[in-house]
Amino acid sequence: MEYWLILLSIVIGVVSIDYLFRSFNFFKRHDIIHVPPVSSFATITSIIFPRKSFVDIILEVYNFNPNAKYYGFYGIINPFFVLRDPEFIKTILVKNFEAFPDRPGFSDLNNPLLEKNLFSLRGEKWRNVRSLLSPSFTSSKMKMMFTLMSECAVDFATFLSTLPTDKCNMNVKDAFSKYTNDVIATCAFGIKVDSMKDPTNKFYVYGKEVTNFLEDHFIKFIFLKTFPSLGRILNVKIINDYVLHFFKDIVKTTIATRDVEHITRPDMLQLMMDIRDKEGDRKLDIDDMTAQVFIFFFAGFDTSSTAMSFVAHEIAANPEIQIKLQQEIDKILNESNKEVSYEVINQLEYLDAVISEALRLYPPVAFLERTCEKTYELPPALPDEKPAIVKKGMPVWIPILAIHRDKKYFEDPEKFYPERFLDNKLHNSSCYMPFGLGPRMCIANRFAILEIKVLLFHLLARCELKPCAKTESPIKFKKGLVMMPENGFWLNIQRRKNMHPLLESTIVDN
Repeated sequence: MEYWLILLSIVIGVVSIDYLFRSFNFFKRHDIIHVPPVSSFATITSIIFPRKSFVDIILEVYNFNPNAKYYGFYGIINPFFVLRDPEFIKTILVKNFEAFPDRPGFSDLNNPLLEKNLFSLRGEKWRNVRSLLSPSFTSSKMKMMFTLMSECAVDFATFLSTLPTDKCNMNVKDAFSKYTNDVIATCAFGIKVDSMKDPTNKFYVYGKEVTNFLEDHFIKFIFLKTFPSLGRILNVKIINDYVLHFFKDIVKTTIATRDVEHITRPDMLQLMMDIRDKEGDRKLDIDDMTAQVFIFFFAGFDTSSTAMSFVAHEIAANPEIQIKLQQEIDKILNESNKEVSYEVINQLEYLDAVISEALRLYPPVAFLERTCEKTYELPPALPDEKPAIVKKGMPVWIPILAIHRDKKYFEDPEKFYPERFLDNKLHNSSCYMPFGLGPRMCIANRFAILEIKVLLFHLLARCELKPCAKTESPIKFKKGLVMMPENGFWLNIQRRKNMHPLLESTIVDN
């Protein structure tokens, strides 16, 4: 780590000299309102050499000029625009999508699986793959995957409800990542694992290794994103080859087994298998297929478990919310005689509101980036300003977390208040975008929400969530790019004293 810190320090020092003497006056030259270069540089160094939490940094950048629709900011190498106005952001992401169709992605991380996945693809290739994968997340497919998710959630919640008292204090992020690992393994790869009982299975071990790169290889990540060509020359990587070979071998083996035994499953891999022999641009080879299921794993393993952890934290911190949720769940158990269907779980209004509020306060993606594909004129940032031109190749930056915490759009925004989502108006508001907006919004957002709902339903039906000695309240965010509490998500999870009678026999049987 020290080697990369020294190398990056030298490179940033050299670049900064050129940056200050050549690039720092871009916005001034074009008479565009902007964060001063010195302040921009201080912010960047606070990220690279963590001195503040990413939440604090985003809020500081967002609040530079509360009245402006946008303003300029200087990155490590290139200047970019920070967009603040929700309606204007909606115009960029939806109406004028063709001018901002791509995100930076992972194409500069010197890794074939990260380069070829849907997140990183651009242009026509992205459109082809997106249209191919979209049917994986329709209501009919979600309904089929619901059964697989439920099996994982029941196993998970039953395991926790039978833990001895001295094991009830835990870092729930670790526990929830085992659940998301098992769900993705079965829904994307068609493989059954139980990570609570067997935390050494390769899916879970490699999943942690892959998704911890921002903490374990942060300096390498910044280096590769800033200087991708140099990274390729030096063969710098943030994911080990043996991990990539594992996922590729899994895909190859699964495809071969299904072909020989004529097995069909309602998952993403099957959908790609079904079009293997079709002609045209939508045809995918084994590397393409592996890249798509890999990014599904990569994105879902950590973001969903982190979202669950924030929800669990707020439920534990607000006992009245937990009681209300459990009453709603018990009512459904009574009415359905314990057989909870896909349709029923999607009718749980208060559960949906609690999850929505957690996604507002702690969005899975704190900001969005888009790259300008063709010259685009922005309207005046302020009434007395002139329009600004975004040139091809310039990024724009959308601070979702800060918009979600702006009192102009949400009353008492720092308060966890699920009731604000019960009227359903905010779900379709341009101020609320936990999974992004427009054609490039998260393709698996419905999958992620369903995964969280199923987990919370079965967990709260069987367990109580309480703060413990290690619980941080209010949350103090860790310094750096990772949106996490400083000491982790510690809670006490124990069996409900008033568990529904229909579930008592299930616990005994297990």
